[in-house]
Amino acid sequence: MHLQPLPALEDNYIWLLRDAEGRALIVDPGEAAPVLAALAAAPAPRAILLTHHHGDHIGGVPELLRRWPGLPVIGPHDARIATATQRVGDGDAVEVGPWRFDVVEIPGHTLSHIAFHGESLLFCGDTLFSLGCGRLFEGTPAQMLASLRALAALPCDTRVCCGHEYTLANAAFALTVDPDNAALHERAAQARTARAAGEPTLPATLASERACNPFLRSDDAAVRGSIERHIGRGLRGDIDAFAELRRWKDGFRA
Repeated sequence: MHLQPLPALEDNYIWLLRDAEGRALIVDPGEAAPVLAALAAAPAPRAILLTHHHGDHIGGVPELLRRWPGLPVIGPHDARIATATQRVGDGDAVEVGPWRFDVVEIPGHTLSHIAFHGESLLFCGDTLFSLGCGRLFEGTPAQMLASLRALAALPCDTRVCCGHEYTLANAAFALTVDPDNAALHERAAQARTARAAGEPTLPATLASERACNPFLRSDDAAVRGSIERHIGRGLRGDIDAFAELRRWKDGFRA
């Protein structure tokens, strides 16, 4: 099994997972060109997985289907994804070639967002980022917090394969919120080294995210203290803490 993040558009990643025959699973192809180039000498791919309906995650699907007619396209129950040939939801299992993935519904960034978890991998689109989380375009803070908690409960050796290279920008915010976190400082340094070498900062392990990502630590005393100092009042519970943390990040400039 070979996992490959393909840079696409401005800062997206398209994920390719290849089996022993070289046949690929394609995740969130926001454009077709990187996929066509990467698979030019490869046998036909096995399927496409889609986490949500945004164009930078599904925009390449029509061209890929012109290249490989009949390729299965597996996505959430959302009519905005017209190219889907199979729709899946919470608790469903997806079997493609030698791989099996469980589907987890994770509303927040969008209402129909899903993740695929299996083979010690998590394809989570724009819900969980390394050191961050997605904006709430359609869902509520309560929904996003529940979604992140569901992902954080997965095995710690899970590799987080998210949709964007946001780690350095997220690190700047995380260090502002949680400046005394030694694990976070180490992760930020690793990310800076990787980007300086032209390498991706992903995938990250879920164990690292639990230790470093403030959006998975909004119940931590140090993180809550920072939020309270930022907003100038006490917090009214878990959802309030998460909502204020996300609002802080929305307006943050490094």
